[in-house]
Amino acid sequence: MVPFAAGGVQDILARAINAELGAHLGRSVIVENRPGAGNTIGTAFVAKAPPDGATLILAAASHTISGSLYSKLSYHPINDFTGAAHIGTVDYVLMISSAVSAKSTSEFVAYAKANPGKLNYASAGNGSATHLSMAYFASLAGIELVHVPFKATGEAINEVLAGRAHAVIAANIGALAFAKDERVRMLAATGPKRSRFLPDLPTVAESGVNGYVFDSWLGLLVPAATPRPVVEQINAAMQKLLSEPVILERLAKQGIEPRALSVDAFNALLREDFARMAQVVKASGARID
Repeated sequence: MVPFAAGGVQDILARAINAELGAHLGRSVIVENRPGAGNTIGTAFVAKAPPDGATLILAAASHTISGSLYSKLSYHPINDFTGAAHIGTVDYVLMISSAVSAKSTSEFVAYAKANPGKLNYASAGNGSATHLSMAYFASLAGIELVHVPFKATGEAINEVLAGRAHAVIAANIGALAFAKDERVRMLAATGPKRSRFLPDLPTVAESGVNGYVFDSWLGLLVPAATPRPVVEQINAAMQKLLSEPVILERLAKQGIEPRALSVDAFNALLREDFARMAQVVKASGARID
């Protein structure tokens, strides 16, 4: 299950690995998109699915964000799931329309301060990482931007390419293809250090927005009551997958840093990220009732 529309971060990754993952598991792995309400409709479906290992969700930071962003959820992002297999991490990129005159993050911030409420940004929907990452950026930079939600990262980027939206913070998976596109200007990477995929691009923190860091884990989750042997089987299959050159090449093309983790290590990461994202949500001031 991918809880976003086709063309988003999780969707692209899911379709890059599903056939090979199925081969290791001895089963067919079918990708189904169930977008809506941020990522919460598809996620709620998986939370309530039979805990037999047949229904998985390919999740990312938006999963842990939701627990703090939404005032009411029909599931708990940590308690109702078990992390089965960590895939890797991905940085994001601050991109603006070339119609905006700013040539750097500091110039973009200065322009936004001089024109409060006149700039907008596109996202993959309320509650998505693309939404929260920009709301957090605006909060730390002290600027006012208008949020325009769409259903997928690809749609959000297309709005910036077309000049209908002024900015987007998009994951490497969606952004790298436009590094040399004259319709957009990449200003900064969002991770704690420069991305190996865009080494000449400064980080947001380097660019003057002190303390800003935003990146995302990517992994497969299953309903919480899924038996441990089934979870371990999925984990072992992903560990094998992450050692295969063809898969590593695909991940690199999408700007993903692969990293296999044990079941226990992945679930510890999920708990840590849940706490970290609660702080990010609080700092951003974002809230969805």
